[in-house]
Amino acid sequence: MKTIKTGKPYPLGCSKQTEAGQIGYNFALFSQAAQRVQLCLFSEGQEQRVDLMPSDEGIWHVWVSDIAVGTAYAYRISGKTDRTLANPNKLMLDPYAKAVVGKPDLSSAEKCAWFDLADSRDNAPLAPKAVIIDEQFDWQADKPLRTPWSQTVIYEMHVKGFTQLRADLPETLRGTYAGLAHPKMIAYLQELGITAVELLPIQYQADERHLQEKGLANYWGYNPLAMFAVESNYSTQQSSMSALNEFKMMVKALHQAGIEVILDMVFNHTAESEKHFPTFSQRGIDDETYYWQDTQGHYYNWTGCGNTLNLSHPMTRRWVIDCLCYWVEACHVDGFRFDLGTVLGREGEGGFNPQAQLFAAIQAEPRLQGCKLIAEPWDIGDFGYQVGKFPTYFAEWNDRFRDDVTRFWLWKSGENGAFAQRLAGSSDLFQQGCRQVHSSINFITAHDGFTLRDLVSYNEKHNWANGENNRDGRNQNYSYNHGVEGIDNISSTVEHDRVLSSIALLMNLLLANGTPMLLAGDEFGNSQFGNNNAYCQNNEIAWLKWQDFNPLLFNATKQTIALRKKIASLQQDRWWSDVNVQWLNTQGEPMTIADWHNQESKALQVLLDNQWLFLINAKQKLQTFLLPAGDWEVMYCATKLTTQGGFIELDDVTFGVLQQLNKQ
Repeated sequence: MKTIKTGKPYPLGCSKQTEAGQIGYNFALFSQAAQRVQLCLFSEGQEQRVDLMPSDEGIWHVWVSDIAVGTAYAYRISGKTDRTLANPNKLMLDPYAKAVVGKPDLSSAEKCAWFDLADSRDNAPLAPKAVIIDEQFDWQADKPLRTPWSQTVIYEMHVKGFTQLRADLPETLRGTYAGLAHPKMIAYLQELGITAVELLPIQYQADERHLQEKGLANYWGYNPLAMFAVESNYSTQQSSMSALNEFKMMVKALHQAGIEVILDMVFNHTAESEKHFPTFSQRGIDDETYYWQDTQGHYYNWTGCGNTLNLSHPMTRRWVIDCLCYWVEACHVDGFRFDLGTVLGREGEGGFNPQAQLFAAIQAEPRLQGCKLIAEPWDIGDFGYQVGKFPTYFAEWNDRFRDDVTRFWLWKSGENGAFAQRLAGSSDLFQQGCRQVHSSINFITAHDGFTLRDLVSYNEKHNWANGENNRDGRNQNYSYNHGVEGIDNISSTVEHDRVLSSIALLMNLLLANGTPMLLAGDEFGNSQFGNNNAYCQNNEIAWLKWQDFNPLLFNATKQTIALRKKIASLQQDRWWSDVNVQWLNTQGEPMTIADWHNQESKALQVLLDNQWLFLINAKQKLQTFLLPAGDWEVMYCATKLTTQGGFIELDDVTFGVLQQLNKQ
């Protein structure tokens, strides 16, 4: 017989607690919209309902004894008025659920109706439910790595796609947390030289209705159903009970190898999409609190996903902070990247505020001190582009780096000044207040857009497999196919030119001031066949194709990362100045105004620390450089160098690195 007591309003969610010497679970749920809240416990095919007690803060709570691990639970919400978006016949998932069982089938209008708040049928057999799990784990001596930003090299990757096609792994491990933690994969990451993996969303997710209707799935995972819960499809047993433990084992293994784990977090929208779409959790719990909406109750869609979470409310802020702290404390993750991060700072009438209360709460939270925090500094709402405007403790994705660098290397004309600005750390965007150079997350490619291989192989996107008539995805990619569209039936000359361009882009990325982020697979030439929006391609389009491994690209990437770690001006997290950098023209003389504005030149030299010389030739023809005085040794160059006296001839589209011997 279960004992039922009033319980406590905090912590929110389900927590194991002892009352009068008796072990049980406390359940707490915030809802100002509710007239009645019932906890529904599911075990052995039976449902038991327990009423929660309200508090003055709008938090409903109850404590129940004798609940077994593995018990599923959800809530039934009765609204205060007939206009409240609540229906006790529809189960609502706990926003704090740490494990979930079941995913909604939305493949037809008939099946979607089961999750319609206007529908009167009981959807308990079909609704996703939270699961009570054993969270104990032996971390042994594991602790945060706290790799300095100045030494950080980020590797953005998808847990499943990274190992799904690795033929040398046991089949049961491919595409899983255990697969990523396998010694072969960890050895690969160590050889490459990266210091952190940034994982596309690993939280429990759902596939959108329009994708299910087409027989597709949300591969990237940017459609969250439960932000505290680990996605079970990436575990070897595909079980909510085992996924968390396997995820923790992966983090522990990566830490032992000196590799940090950064999670991609989606706090900008939820899987509930538009207001008339299927409801699973927040909408049916407290719609007005969780979502931005106008006076008529229409959602603001600043995310392009049907809804926008209102993170200016005290309880949604608490939800975000509690979630981040959970991943840090319970799972030992090292940092977070925030998808469509401008939403985090929207307050008042929805405008962006760099001093938003959520930003202040994150900064003040002791448990988050030392974590790496990265913003994707835009959304699609009014004034959504906020690059360089986030608080100083954030780093930010720098899309200006991506665009200026790809234009410089791949387009027929380029701006020397823009190239230099990005190479030096983008001080025009980030050098304000006390911000440091690491604030600029430099990237050429990311999950969203062309891969590096496709960037040099396609002039146009080829997204037909997505089922949207090629309308989706970014149109302006600043790509260049080197004369032939696609990767099939190309000549050795075209392939040679593409590899040179790829190496130049990689070296520019990895030898620029700021924090480099490498897209998984770019280091060996992975292609998505021209699809620049492969979010719904859970197949060989998006998975890394290890059979196409290009050792030349890999070695170039590995060697360049190793070089980065030797260059003082790239390891000190400070802005370049005349003290440590000289910008020289091809004659070895200081760049003049005419040199900077000569868009046909696209060739210069960069002298760092009076020791390292970068030779830049972005033209499609041979370039002769007169080197500065000194005894120079070539450290890396992908093409042939011809030397004569103090002159060097550099082939087209090449980034070369030289070191002055007497400065070692």
